[in-house]
Amino acid sequence: MSLLPDSLTTLPLAAAAEDQPPLVGAPVAQTVAEAPSALASASAFAIDPALADTAALMEAYDLPADASANCVVVAGTRGEDERIAACVVLASTRADVNKRVRKLLDVRKASFLSMDRAVEESGMEYGGIGPIGLPDTWRLLIDSRVIDQDEVIIGSGVRGSKILLPGAALAELAGAEVIEDLAVEIP
Repeated sequence: MSLLPDSLTTLPLAAAAEDQPPLVGAPVAQTVAEAPSALASASAFAIDPALADTAALMEAYDLPADASANCVVVAGTRGEDERIAACVVLASTRADVNKRVRKLLDVRKASFLSMDRAVEESGMEYGGIGPIGLPDTWRLLIDSRVIDQDEVIIGSGVRGSKILLPGAALAELAGAEVIEDLAVEIP
């Protein structure tokens, strides 16, 4: 049983990536084409782009915060070396950037990558950035609570759709690192 309301129609992710125009962003479509088995249970669904932000989507469809996983991009430097990570955390939590992520990146200070850079370097739209199809040079850190979800909604690379998949499928993405306590609960 899907957590989505009947008013949302899903399409298998592979089919969504092949549609013209595709229902997902180009980096996502490319990853789906290259690694279809890891994402076989995933599906995509169209949304009003005005609902791309997590809070708006959750409110519009009366979904619990644990139903959605946000992908935030964090960067820090060590000497001349810039280190970037995409952190996937449940919407009921927030990435622990100042402690946990900073230590994982082994940098003095970590901060969110600017929206312009995140969009440009990921090839995805703001509000649609998700963990599928990210640059190989970025680390992919996934909070273990995301993996524990039967189903989770993530960004599709565009504002006009989302992806629904088992949380455990994210651990199968190339380079994925499942991290305990990557996020903290939102008070």
